[in-house]
Amino acid sequence: MTSPRIFIDADACPVKDEVYRVAERYGLKVFVVSNGWINTRRDAFIEQIVVDAGPDVADDWIAERATTGDVVITQDIPLADRCLKAGAQALKSNGQMFSADSIGSALAGRMVGEHMRSMGLQTSGPPPFSNADRSKFLQSLDAAVVRARKALSA
Repeated sequence: MTSPRIFIDADACPVKDEVYRVAERYGLKVFVVSNGWINTRRDAFIEQIVVDAGPDVADDWIAERATTGDVVITQDIPLADRCLKAGAQALKSNGQMFSADSIGSALAGRMVGEHMRSMGLQTSGPPPFSNADRSKFLQSLDAAVVRARKALSA
């Protein structure tokens, strides 16, 4: 059986340490993808990928590799959409899973927000990251890994 892989869209990801703990428990490979060097734990199961600077370069690297049985950690809605279409699971750092049912409304909401900002209107950002978000993330990631393992063994 092939093992699931975890891809982290690492720029500003607050749950890298939690991903490492879950990956280590299950024996999974983790790719930490960013546009610049970040301090990453040095373990054989963690691979840091530094891509060229530029819009969507890290997203492209992840989207070109993520497939069925993989889990992608990202706040980026278009990246989540691409990964879902490739068969991977996509998870926000607050534990919210992206799904085929929710991604359309998430993309629409993102477009509305961009349109409002382009008109000069202020929009609120995400709420502050909390310990409850971290706990929900750990539960969601564990469930995603279990689903991924089942998908690969089927």
